Amino acid sequence: MASGGLQLLGFVLAFLGWIGTIISTAMPQWKMASYAGDNIVTAQALYEGLWMSCAMQSTGQIQCKVYDSLLKLESSLQATRALMVASILLGLVAVFVAVTGMKCMKCMEDDQVKKMRMAVFGGVIFIISGLAALVATSWYGNRVARAFYDPFTPVNTRFEFGSALFIGWAAASLAILGGSFLCCSCPRRETSYPPTRGYPKNASSTGKDYV
Repeated sequence: MASGGLQLLGFVLAFLGWIGTIISTAMPQWKMASYAGDNIVTAQALYEGLWMSCAMQSTGQIQCKVYDSLLKLESSLQATRALMVASILLGLVAVFVAVTGMKCMKCMEDDQVKKMRMAVFGGVIFIISGLAALVATSWYGNRVARAFYDPFTPVNTRFEFGSALFIGWAAASLAILGGSFLCCSCPRRETSYPPTRGYPKNASSTGKDYV
């Protein structure tokens, strides 16, 4: 029962991490403009994401523009896109694999060994998915930090971490943690020893003498 609860907890955490990865990938707030000085700007906030850039006016109106050409984007941004999409696809595969191996499901009940292996395999895929998202968000965040502290970067073009980055870091951590729980949820096999054979008991004497 304890392993079943750990397995369910791991699946819930990993599934929440996968949902968070999807949300983080779709959000445009991967980095937000950092205003410094006394310059007057018309936009209240500027955001840039993996797919579009947005500007929120002081009136509350938000205008977004999708990036025109894929080939004009920086190679690092294209790699970040690829890692996040790969993380989402791996998470989708992990969901189906892990559900098949869950103890509360009736699939593959006739072979418990294969069922446990499916749960562990799903946990491994969740961990890989979380690592891909973690690499993508950390890489992007490192680029934002380096550009912010670069003295040659103009003040009006400096960006800070956006909310999508923090959601991505949290989602990657949940996916890795949940996948680890899935991998550790299977009970260990107990070593089976052959049954000990007792020595035959001495036959009780019947008091009869055989000739």
